[in-house]
Amino acid sequence: MIDYRQAFDLAPVGLVLSRNRTMVDCNQHVCEMFGTTREQLIGQSFQVLYPSADEYERTGARIKLSLNAKGLYADDRVMKRIDGRFKGEPFWCHVTGRALNLDSPHEAGIWSFEDLSATRPVRAELTAREREVAAFLMEGMTSKEIGKALGISHRTVEIYRAKLMRKYKASTTADLVHKLVVG
Repeated sequence: MIDYRQAFDLAPVGLVLSRNRTMVDCNQHVCEMFGTTREQLIGQSFQVLYPSADEYERTGARIKLSLNAKGLYADDRVMKRIDGRFKGEPFWCHVTGRALNLDSPHEAGIWSFEDLSATRPVRAELTAREREVAAFLMEGMTSKEIGKALGISHRTVEIYRAKLMRKYKASTTADLVHKLVVG
């Protein structure tokens, strides 16, 4: 017989069970990734894992739309370490989630977290909006698609892309994406 608790605890990716965007359980991998303990995470809002409250709110709104439509959500985003020697350090993380109730997507869910920092370090100091635009650029989205996803105009997206290109000293969007991916 399979011990599901042991499988959850020893999974090769971070796993979190949630209710109303609050962590109700997590595995050891999540604790190691964010530099904290299970006791420090249980009962906390996911907001503690985000670089800012604004990013937490905007990401939550995007997630809800996708979860309502498909019951699934996935993206790459910048998260932050909570404690330990890397406290506050931003890092790229692949996040995938599934709503357990499609009628109320934030009511209950299961989320996986994969630390991408070994292959995608955060190098330049980016604003919250720049991080969001960068994440969508890495997915190959156009300015119009990014604008629609973020609820801003495609021209505003182009301004953020230009800022990113200056910060990363990229000459083209392809060069920017390459620099974002490799750091």
